[in-house]
Amino acid sequence: MEPVFLSKLVSSSNDWLSTRQATIAENIANANTPGFRASDLEPFTTVISKTQLAMTATHDSHLGQTMEAARKSDVEKADSWTVTHSGNSVSLEQELVKAGEVARDHSLNASIAKSFHRMYLAAVKS
Repeated sequence: MEPVFLSKLVSSSNDWLSTRQATIAENIANANTPGFRASDLEPFTTVISKTQLAMTATHDSHLGQTMEAARKSDVEKADSWTVTHSGNSVSLEQELVKAGEVARDHSLNASIAKSFHRMYLAAVKS
């Protein structure tokens, strides 16, 4: 297994968020197009889990019951698209909620990258 680099992970997440935002924008742009079917990307957690990254415990108390509880609490969202009489399945409310999620996640990525950048600078200055 190769090491996980934070900057690469944040970059991958930002690429995924960019693609998702483009998909959401396409859905909104076609909200009145008869027969248009709304689309979305598979969740980033699913994408990243396919990369075969695995956490490794370096001590017996690491990754204990908290990880097991997190696995058990995974809940899949039901597909709740409503289809209008024209065959269009875009819900503007859902698309706007998704756009808000993308903005929030991008802000989180930027904050994480900024924090690690400050940490790296502090380590170099020492």
